[in-house]
Amino acid sequence: MQIDASSDRPSDPESDPAPAPTPMVDSRSLLGDGRELKIRHDGEIYRLRVTRNGKLILNK
Repeated sequence: MQIDASSDRPSDPESDPAPAPTPMVDSRSLLGDGRELKIRHDGEIYRLRVTRNGKLILNK
């Protein structure tokens, strides 16, 4: 049994709603054949790029 921090009473884990699964996309579906893409988020532009070592870097 767990304690619900908001009310300090036990909560039943079986009746608690399960968290929604985090969506996943393959980086190739975003980048295609390219190595860089720009993403607009809340009016700001971010740059997602693939490094020479195949890692992803997100810069503002």
